[in-house]
Amino acid sequence: MAFYVVQFLTGLASAASLFLVASGLSIIFGVTRIVNFAHGAFYMLGAYVAFTLTERFSGAFGFWGGIVVAALAVAVIGVLVEMVLLRRIYHSPELFQLLATFGLTLMVEDLVVLIWGPDDLVGRRAPGFKGAIDFFGQNIPSYDLFLIVLGPVVLGVLWLLFQRTRWGVLVRAATQDRDMVAALGVNQKWLFTSVFALGVFLAALGGALQIPRDAVNHAMDLRVIVEVFVVVVIGGLGSIIGAFVAAVLVSELNAFGILIFPKISIILVFLVMAVVLIVRPWGLFGKPEAPARRTPGLTVNPWRPLTMNERLAAIAVLVVAAALPFVAGNYVLTVGSEIAIFVIFAVSLHFLMSVGGLASFGHAAYFGLGAYGVALLAKMAGLPMIACLLLGPLLGLVGAAVFGFFAVQLSGVYFAMLTLAFAQIVWSIAFQWVSVTGGDNGILGVWPEKWAASPSHFYWLSLGIAALAVVILRIIVFSPFGFALRATRDSPLRSEAVGINGKRIQWTAFVIAGTVAGLAGALFAYLKGSVFPDNMGISLSVDALVMVLLGGVETVSGAVVGAIVYKALNIWLVSQTDLSKLVLGGFVVLIVVAFPKGIVGTLEALMHRRRKSASTASPLLTSRIETAE
Repeated sequence: MAFYVVQFLTGLASAASLFLVASGLSIIFGVTRIVNFAHGAFYMLGAYVAFTLTERFSGAFGFWGGIVVAALAVAVIGVLVEMVLLRRIYHSPELFQLLATFGLTLMVEDLVVLIWGPDDLVGRRAPGFKGAIDFFGQNIPSYDLFLIVLGPVVLGVLWLLFQRTRWGVLVRAATQDRDMVAALGVNQKWLFTSVFALGVFLAALGGALQIPRDAVNHAMDLRVIVEVFVVVVIGGLGSIIGAFVAAVLVSELNAFGILIFPKISIILVFLVMAVVLIVRPWGLFGKPEAPARRTPGLTVNPWRPLTMNERLAAIAVLVVAAALPFVAGNYVLTVGSEIAIFVIFAVSLHFLMSVGGLASFGHAAYFGLGAYGVALLAKMAGLPMIACLLLGPLLGLVGAAVFGFFAVQLSGVYFAMLTLAFAQIVWSIAFQWVSVTGGDNGILGVWPEKWAASPSHFYWLSLGIAALAVVILRIIVFSPFGFALRATRDSPLRSEAVGINGKRIQWTAFVIAGTVAGLAGALFAYLKGSVFPDNMGISLSVDALVMVLLGGVETVSGAVVGAIVYKALNIWLVSQTDLSKLVLGGFVVLIVVAFPKGIVGTLEALMHRRRKSASTASPLLTSRIETAE
């Protein structure tokens, strides 16, 4: 019994730090509606800055003063980020905000390595809390007891701040109706800035308080942000009390899951998150989400099939790409195969997002399922490559059919978070089911057969399947099903009034996108000759989102260009510099701010503007000629 009590108290100590970070994210989202992926980066910065300050200044005052000063310093950095970047994208869709803050995360990761180095840093013990308290033969660190007390204290201070101060009243009002607060003459800019500063301060304080417990490293941002998203979604976006309850729930699941359910310990929190979202889509203490904002310009330029000249140009580009093996070496062909595979992956997500209006944050799950499907069929069943390529993606289809049935019942951020939860469940199964998947050792020796083994032959195979996938998805876009899907995206009530079953249409689109992603994963398994759990990780899902944004969400096939540019740039940067994440993150931020329509979307807008100016200039010229006559 004493052991379980100590385990429970350890969970409460972890919950305190998790609550600090999650409450900051919840406050920021509640007012600004920014889904701040960079919140984990501020947490990491708080830990690094606190480590430097506590090592430089001695004594209790130096340690605790360093903790507070570190949190304040990072809050100042957060204010600069909000004023320079986030103010420009407050009215953009959540996807753009998420990717902009993800770009910041990439930049911070490289900056941290550049300043503090790649090695883990171990901080000193907290003065006054260096010992442990004996509890029936079990030792409880006194610092853990300090954190257990700190959590409710912070919750009480935040409650008083929001309930008993004028600033808190304005914040709660902005959470309910930002437009009405602006109409009453409140300066929204500074209100948002102050809220963002408080949220970043809490995240940095949570990171700083971790240095006596854990080593500081440059991967701690992504590790904590996943748990923070889970906490915020379970508790309800914008709810402080919900964040506290969910932080305790998640921390205790982590503490006892390894003891009671060792085989599924990693999955537990995501299972709970999925169940909560299915039963109560807006979280335990949250409120129903307001209607999602439309993507700017989505219906300004109506989509149309390619003209004959555009089709001939596309065929010419494909012929030039097919001629690459005659002039390039094996390395270039291997890179070309990888780019073609990620074109398939990107267009599958783009179809779901642009036509269906469904932004998935866990699309890599179906990519990974397709890869594992091929690997299992090839290694265990011994099927030939053609059969594996035909049957392997069906595992992605099954996963998309099961997960999509529940996911399409939600919308907006909650839909995205449920797809993330399902993706993490699949990743956890692949990681822990060692007897079947090999765990983190993966499945090795998945090589193509002789007819496709050479780099040139595999390149032609990948290119051909990529072209076929793009053509089929374009046909679907302009089919009656595609029009019904777009109608559901643009006006659910009107589409339902004319007899369209919106949920069934969206579920079908989800299955199609998952199957195409599974096909990309199947090819990727043969390209690399192996499959690992990372093939369905969060970073791969975010890569797909960046490709779609880079090409243009508002376009029909912009993901093709986005995948080519992003993947080629990523591979080139890795080979050219050790700061590839810094450059790539800056590039992502630049695209979001300067070119929100993406490469193809920007070009289409320029061409549309030119055609429009030409059409208006022609009648004016005719009128002038008639006047002269």
